[in-house]
Amino acid sequence: MQQDILINWSPQETRVAVVEHGAVQELHVERTLERGLVGNVYLGKVSRVLPGMQSAFIDIGLERAAFLHVADVWQRHPEGDAGALARRSEPQVPIERQVFEGQALMVQVIKDPIGTKGARLSTQISIAGRLLVYLPQDEHVGVSQKIPLGEREALRARLQALVGDKASGGGGGFILRTNGEDASDAELADDIAYLRKTWLRTKDAALRQPPLTLLHQDLDLLQRVLRDLVGEHTQSIRIDSLEQFQRLRAFGQEFMPAAAGKLQHYKGERPIFDLYAVDEEIARALGRRVDLKSGGYLIIDQTEALTTVDVNTGGYVGARNFDDTIFKTNLEAAGAIARQLRLRNLGGIVIVDFIDMVQAEHQGAVLAEFRKHLARDRVKTMAGGFSHLGLVEMTRKRTRESLAHMLCEPCAACQGKGSVKTARSVCYDVLREILREARQFNPREFRVIASAAVVELFLDEESAHLAGLSDFIGKPISLQAEGAMGQEQYDIVLL
Repeated sequence: MQQDILINWSPQETRVAVVEHGAVQELHVERTLERGLVGNVYLGKVSRVLPGMQSAFIDIGLERAAFLHVADVWQRHPEGDAGALARRSEPQVPIERQVFEGQALMVQVIKDPIGTKGARLSTQISIAGRLLVYLPQDEHVGVSQKIPLGEREALRARLQALVGDKASGGGGGFILRTNGEDASDAELADDIAYLRKTWLRTKDAALRQPPLTLLHQDLDLLQRVLRDLVGEHTQSIRIDSLEQFQRLRAFGQEFMPAAAGKLQHYKGERPIFDLYAVDEEIARALGRRVDLKSGGYLIIDQTEALTTVDVNTGGYVGARNFDDTIFKTNLEAAGAIARQLRLRNLGGIVIVDFIDMVQAEHQGAVLAEFRKHLARDRVKTMAGGFSHLGLVEMTRKRTRESLAHMLCEPCAACQGKGSVKTARSVCYDVLREILREARQFNPREFRVIASAAVVELFLDEESAHLAGLSDFIGKPISLQAEGAMGQEQYDIVLL
């Protein structure tokens, strides 16, 4: 799968598009004022311990306190590395015996704040390099689970011995990343030295700085492109800023020379995202409906708890019979859904409602196609089979805000519901509210301030009801249109 990476940089925002076979598969956006926190190490202060939830809230200087669960509190095992597996099966020491209010604690962000939830923290620090992940508090040396199972055992002994040899004498543990399986001894040694130097600088800052201090910040999006997104299938990395191209090239030549060799400065007159209509893809990725080439379409609804995807045949009638029409629509939808999950960065629980298929072999083929496309996702996914209701349940690891949550906010009129009350419904709400107020207060007059549509309806079709209420309560009711008000908004002023 050949891939190109396009980078559009501006002082306020960096946008990265991953393009495979001419289609945008992933979008990454980082805003200068809203940069993600995952990987950052802070010297936090315990603000509250909750034994009932086995959790603690940690103040790290953000708007909302961050969250630390007992499962993310690192405990040194007396058997050292040999006890690593035993740690997983042993019961956790209660959190109230490990942290206390007011304590200064070095913590790392493992999940960004999402919605109303604060950041999630861990006290087990890990620092990611190009080839290795450094675990300064541990002695474990291992190999990434993403290496194919058939090669893993053959590589494990050689790579563990190599990393262990390079790591000897400096303390800490290392996990070899997938892009480090073919690394030379010199490359590993350079990465180890870089990671240890970074940790020493972080540890020294923790001794000198006060609580709520940022001790270590992860790489920015431009640098993470070289570290995380570039692989053997990457043909080119094009960036439209000369200044950032030079900065990224210098960084790449020092740490990732192979990736740096694929960097290109884009000098074209057209905006770089116009090459693959990326802005149009972003606009489509913010909508509910996704049209398929066959004439079918998807409806994608995102909620706080889960995302639902509904597959519809639409205008597709090209197959020989109805079963084949459904089967081919579902096959096309399987690839489109996997792409939309990556493009929109949808995480958590996902429920897919494929069109009902009668034949078991059709279900198996669609599920196999779906899993094949999900396997290309760099984020961990897990898909089950068809349930007795004909639904496919899956999960995709939530690593950051979705594209819609990053670029959009709830509608001021409907507050995210997707609909508003009709003007007539609001009129009746107003009439009920006036009657309620009249039973409690005795003003000279009631004045209704509402949107133009509501006032117009009161003056026309609902005028008889308004006059009847005025006679019933024995008070005049006046109307005032307010253009700044939404259709559901109104005020009743007592004069």
